[in-house]
Amino acid sequence: MTGRRPLVVVVTGSECTGKTTLARELARWLGAPCSEEHARRYVDEKRTPLDASDVEPIARGQLAAENAAIAQAGDVVVLDTDLVSTVVYSRHYYGACPGWVERAARERLGGLYLLLHPDVPWVADGLHRDRPNLRAQVHEEFRATLDAWRAPVAHVRGDWNQRRATARAAVLAALAPTTP
Repeated sequence: MTGRRPLVVVVTGSECTGKTTLARELARWLGAPCSEEHARRYVDEKRTPLDASDVEPIARGQLAAENAAIAQAGDVVVLDTDLVSTVVYSRHYYGACPGWVERAARERLGGLYLLLHPDVPWVADGLHRDRPNLRAQVHEEFRATLDAWRAPVAHVRGDWNQRRATARAAVLAALAPTTP
């Protein structure tokens, strides 16, 4: 690690928009560590429907995954979602989010959010994805939260080649040194 916090690139958005694929691809391209979405692992291990009591364990696991990736990073780290996702989905499903999770999400905002739009076909991936018809609504919840928190966002749309090109260009721009 270089002694300063790396650029934290967060791939985020509603379900089944290619977040995991893009996060892994960007990490390989950058030679950077990548944290996994903890909620995915949590759901696999729990094997029963989630409820509001699962929000805090998911948040703690997400924090641990992010911290581990950041500890390994040089100039950049890629996160396959972050606590903002936990906040958005907690509000979406349960109407609220624990205060400490919201505070931590705000305090740990990434340096660049790649917000994937739901303009690709929904594909079942074997997980508990249950709202293909509400992706636009969830996307709007992500957009509104990131805007309200003044997070730096690049909107990623289109087919896979367009998504890849937009994401890479946004990361390169964020990594470029600023001129005084």
